[in-house]
Amino acid sequence: MSSFEHDASRRAFLRRGAALGMAGVAAPFVTSLAAIGEAAAATTSDYKALVCVFLHGGMDYANTLVPYDEASYAAYLAARSNIALTRDSLAASALSPTVSLDGGRRYALGANMSGLGQLFAAGKAAAVLNVGTLVQPTTRAQYFANSVKLPPKLFSHNDQQSYFQASNPEGATSGWGGRMGDLFQSGNGAATLTCINTSGNAVYLTGQSAMQYSIGTGGPIPLLNNATTMYGSSAAAATLRTLMTGNTSGLLASEHAKISKRALETYSQVSSALSGAPAASFKLFPSGNQLADQLKMVARLISVSQALGARRQVFFVSLGGFDMHDNLATLLPQQMGRVSDALKAFHDTTVALGVADQVTSFTASDFGRTLQSNDDGSDHGWGSHHFVVGGAVKGQRFYGTPPEVGNNTADDIGQGRLVPTISVDQYAATLATWFGVGTSDLRTVLPNIGNYNPSTWNLGFV
Repeated sequence: MSSFEHDASRRAFLRRGAALGMAGVAAPFVTSLAAIGEAAAATTSDYKALVCVFLHGGMDYANTLVPYDEASYAAYLAARSNIALTRDSLAASALSPTVSLDGGRRYALGANMSGLGQLFAAGKAAAVLNVGTLVQPTTRAQYFANSVKLPPKLFSHNDQQSYFQASNPEGATSGWGGRMGDLFQSGNGAATLTCINTSGNAVYLTGQSAMQYSIGTGGPIPLLNNATTMYGSSAAAATLRTLMTGNTSGLLASEHAKISKRALETYSQVSSALSGAPAASFKLFPSGNQLADQLKMVARLISVSQALGARRQVFFVSLGGFDMHDNLATLLPQQMGRVSDALKAFHDTTVALGVADQVTSFTASDFGRTLQSNDDGSDHGWGSHHFVVGGAVKGQRFYGTPPEVGNNTADDIGQGRLVPTISVDQYAATLATWFGVGTSDLRTVLPNIGNYNPSTWNLGFV
């Protein structure tokens, strides 16, 4: 792609992002004027929630799920000696899966991840190995021969964040979370509350008809700050609301009025429901943890899902700060400690609420990072390891094939950049199947899934 085409694509993305941003501020939902029509609603009577935990910047796989068997650890230490964790320090976090890995391979969790370790040992968390963006199954030889179609702009933050969330690079107009929302929103009492974002806007939650509802960690975002007066006049405020929500003959004005009216109604509905979720039910979440604050709001919304008439909900939470080119040995334990503590508190809260089997959380990121250290950090990579947490997870197990550790291995395209052996599509298809998406609808939700053998669409971790 030429620099002109790249710049045009970036400008198009920014325009779309600005439009979504304004929608999130002015009204926590928008109606998709470009939608090609709603998919038939899936019929379901139970409740399920899927929670995407997106880690912006790139998941450093090597210091998160650390090679622990002696041979693999030696290769790990040789590749990143200046930022490697000592093997002695990993003894307490070494994982003991119910199904041993071939070749005596073993892993330990990185520093400050005891919460995830406890969930793994209890069978409520699983690790999925070497997940990444792909268009079709790809080997190292095919990559170098350029004989298969590859995700565009590999190693680019914006593009690979978008590709993970949407199966398309920067500028994508819908994501696989939103496309699941398309299938289920008509089965919810309020379609607006199908796709919910606690951290702004993300293409992951945008569907062809379903659009994301933005909510803050303190509660729903009020239209006009929920003001009852305007320049000191209650009459002026009432008149403005009438003008914003009243019937009008103009197409754009009519759509704006519908959006404004629904935003006001949804704010009241969510606020009222959340008032019935006592704070004592959410005391497990740590303070000073941005991700925990977001997951606490998700837990509060799940606790009132019946009052909101919701049967299927897709949530998006996120944490930045993972683009660690420097000071990784200090920064990564801090960030992964936050992730681990937040996921543990969230799962334990769903247990207390009696809905743990109905809620599945999973980590996601732009890409993995290099095994070889880059001064005192790591560089942009490709495949990485991810975690799935929930009562329905078939945990205390690893899923996928452990990549060989080192440079110039069968899994490496340079500096320990892993060629993914599990595609995001397969990872997502497994989650979508648990969520209730039928086999016939998977190709709509995940446009590349048809490039994989159907026997590999469900990895079995949930």
